[in-house]
Amino acid sequence: MMLRGQCVFTTQARWTLLLAALALLLQARAPAAETSPATTIIYGNVWTGDSEQPQAEAIAIAGDRIQAVGSREEIDRFRGDETTIIDAGDGMIVPGLIDSHIHLLSGGYNLTSVQLRDANSPEEFAKRIGDYALSVPAGTWIRGGDWDHTLWGGKLPDRAWIDRVTPTHPVWLNRLDGHMALANTAALRAAGVTDDVPDVAGGEIVRDERGRLTGILKDNAMTLVERAVPERTQQEQLAAIEAAVKYVAARGVTTVHQMGEWSDVEALRLAEQRGLLKIRVYACTPLSEWRRLVDELASHGRGSPWLRIGGLKGFVDGSLGSHTAAFLEPYSDAPASRGVLVNTPENLEQWTLAADKAGLQVMVHAIGDRAIRIQLDIFEKATQENGPRDRRFRIEHAQHIHPDDLPRFAELDVIASMQPYHAIDDGRWADGAIGAERSLTTYAFRSLLDSGARLALGSDWHVAPPTPLEGVFAAVTRRTIDGEHPDGWVPSQKILVDEALRGYTADAAYAGFMEDEIGTLAAGKYADLVIVDHDLNDMPPEQLDQAQVMLTMTGGDVIFASPDFQDVPQNTAAP
Repeated sequence: MMLRGQCVFTTQARWTLLLAALALLLQARAPAAETSPATTIIYGNVWTGDSEQPQAEAIAIAGDRIQAVGSREEIDRFRGDETTIIDAGDGMIVPGLIDSHIHLLSGGYNLTSVQLRDANSPEEFAKRIGDYALSVPAGTWIRGGDWDHTLWGGKLPDRAWIDRVTPTHPVWLNRLDGHMALANTAALRAAGVTDDVPDVAGGEIVRDERGRLTGILKDNAMTLVERAVPERTQQEQLAAIEAAVKYVAARGVTTVHQMGEWSDVEALRLAEQRGLLKIRVYACTPLSEWRRLVDELASHGRGSPWLRIGGLKGFVDGSLGSHTAAFLEPYSDAPASRGVLVNTPENLEQWTLAADKAGLQVMVHAIGDRAIRIQLDIFEKATQENGPRDRRFRIEHAQHIHPDDLPRFAELDVIASMQPYHAIDDGRWADGAIGAERSLTTYAFRSLLDSGARLALGSDWHVAPPTPLEGVFAAVTRRTIDGEHPDGWVPSQKILVDEALRGYTADAAYAGFMEDEIGTLAAGKYADLVIVDHDLNDMPPEQLDQAQVMLTMTGGDVIFASPDFQDVPQNTAAP
């Protein structure tokens, strides 16, 4: 007879319970599992970029991954006899900095070409080119340049300035924005371009009052000479990549979103095979060739942790400095011009919708307010026609946004991929080109963030310096490089240090579908990090441009260490 509520156990059940209790008792009394020693431990002020644990005192690294992030006491238990110890001192440890828009190979080529970025007169411009011509064999194409005509008053250069000093060298020198270039007579002759060449849609051929070519070609017209420029050799490509990687690593860059051609991808693959890629690369290829990317992904996948492909880069317009950015209203200093469309809206729509339907990420260069509106309209149509998915559409540069279009970035989940240094460079003269009213929503960092949009920040190197810390300074202060705006050009668009850092870390990682691997300092992610010599949040904003990178690490390996930092004690002894 069994009473209600009474439990009856069989002999087998009693033994089962007894064994389970014994197992629990033994487990409770057993010593805790030993923690594997870290390869490297870094102590210091850690800015993780992770909202769940924004600050920490130390990081433990095992191999190429972060093992743990926490207090000094928590991380000390990962110390072993062979653990390398790095003390950041008064510095700041941040996630590896991501340049969301870069031309890595072009930057590498420019490191060894004639340097014209700070040439501030026509005479200095011609002298540097002539001096460089003396250093290379006759017949060698002189490329690169990065000149800026605003430094000598705004007059565009003319081939007559340099023909005398380059009689045996074809010359093809880009303006710093890459949207116009100067060819000398030898280069025009090599390309078969004469004074009667017809105009090119989506570009401009600059002629003098007699109809003679000045040598300046803009946007699509640049192809007239570019098709005659010899292709880079494999040796030149690898040398450029190696030089560029070293250059950006010294500035704290651990990942780049490379904007380029398929030939760049092939060169980067070879560089990876030869161990030259010390940083991570997200390679983006032309939007018009989206079918090739579909085939490439089907055949080879997205790549490796060091080189991934997946983005498609298109163009709507040109640039402000070349007066080829497309605006809704005329330029203030050129009332007959509203800029140019490099591609037709019809082609852009066709490519974007097809690529999006294939599941690819689309990112499009749009600088003027008309160009930005055109591409936002296309993105909206793609979303409506192709249905919901995780797209992460991007507008590259997004410089001059009409006020009506500001909220559309957040509404359409379009990432604004922007370059803060351009703001403190263009701010010297942009009011004259587009007027003070349109400038109010130029490089509208604050307005975009306040509307809920996401910023992915970068440099556009070789157009601007690949220096994220300088970008943080630019975004936070908006002080123009000529010193004429000490309180900031359009100060209402300033953002905070943490917001700027997020644009170079977590949000930049998100913009490349890499947020699970990089972008914040958290256990399990790649050990990509940077040590800066000062805590950026404690520095006066106007001094942020003085902060220096002391150490850069990717995958647990130090790829750059400042000579000043090498004296900091490093040891493997326990305290």
